[in-house]
Parts: sequence; C-alpha cells; structure tokens
Amino acid sequence: MSETASHTLGPREALQYYHSRTVILPKSVTALEGWNMVMAKPLPLMATAFRIRDAISARFGVKKISGFSGKRADSVQVGDKLDFFLVEHIDPNLLVMTERDTHLDVMTTISTEGQEFTVTSSVITHNWFGRLYMVPVGIAHRVIVAAMLRRLKTSMEDHTRS
Repeated sequence: MSETASHTLGPREALQYYHSRTVILPKSVTALEGWNMVMAKPLPLMATAFRIRDAISARFGVKKISGFSGKRADSVQVGDKLDFFLVEHIDPNLLVMTERDTHLDVMTTISTEGQEFTVTSSVITHNWFGRLYMVPVGIAHRVIVAAMLRRLKTSMEDHTRS
C-alpha cells in the first residue's frame, strides 16, 4: 500500500520519526475491526511500560496517557478518543489518530487494502525533550508494532482453523 502525506503528519523528509509495517491477514477486516482486535489483548508488560513512561515524562510537563485500555469501540467518529488518541479520520479502510502536545505530535494510521493491514506512525518533535523521548520510544515502537501484528495474524489464523 502506498503511503501519502495524508497518512502522516507531513512529507517524510519533514518527519523526525516514521515507521510503517504491513501484515497479510487471513481475511479482510476494517481499520476499526483491526484496531479492536489488536487492542483486545495487550502485549505483556505494556501497562508497566506506560506507567514508567508517564512517571518519567510527567517530570517534563508531558501529560499522562495511561496506555491502552483494551476497551472495544463498535463505532467512532471524528473527534472521539480511542484511549489517548484523537480520531481525526475514519472510514472502513482508514483510521487516522493523533496525540499532540508541546513536545511532539504523533499520528498513527491504521489502513487496510484487501487482506493487507498496515500500521503507520509519524512524529514531528518540537523541542529537545521530544527528540530525546523518541530515541527509546522509536526503537520500542518498531518492536511493539511487529509483535502486535504477529499476534493479530496468528490469532486470526487460529480462529480460522477452529
């Protein structure tokens, strides 16, 4: 699936962080269905990681985000929240979510095309703390998204077999 600037915070050369990962699923899902499936079973240690993140970041004026709740959203509209993300666009094949603060802006996009399921994240930092924050988060994000997509595919394959 080709990415355009509408799926990110801007052109790639203007971003301080960009990561996109695609998995081929056993069957097609909508962007929101995929989000719900991924969020239904949080990765081990994610809650702990978010508590640590919130404790450290709060000392630098960053609001707490508390992580992912695992709550299912049967429908969302522009302006709704999915955990700490603000929904900026929703249609069956595209879910665009952002989180913005004084240190950085984050956009995460869930897109689908047939059986392709893609998570794309882009970040623009605003200051030294945003840049420093993205060093460990950027590395962790790649590992976390890969694990989430593996689990999604495996879960759907297991469900298809049973």
